Amino acid sequence: MPVEPQSRQEIEERLTELPGWSLEDGRLTRVYRLGSHFAATAMVVHIAQVQEELDHHSDLTLGYNTVSLAVHTHSAGGAVTAKDVELARRVQDLAAGHGAH
Repeated sequence: MPVEPQSRQEIEERLTELPGWSLEDGRLTRVYRLGSHFAATAMVVHIAQVQEELDHHSDLTLGYNTVSLAVHTHSAGGAVTAKDVELARRVQDLAAGHGAH
């Protein structure tokens, strides 16, 4: 089933529910800071598990004590869709458990 791009207004409304997330270059983005490299690595593994469950994957970057995400849907021409918002929401939900801010 094809996924439909969300309008700018729909994206802005969803972002009010996702503190720290923003729309940059047509993607939902967020950088999380953690207490250590190990904590950041554990969060990356947890995010990868969620991405597999959703069958939807982000650009995910591990830094020393940071985790960066950029989310968009390739099959929708690189636009932001409801799948991206759901992935961002799931990551937001798990971040606190990793001590991310």
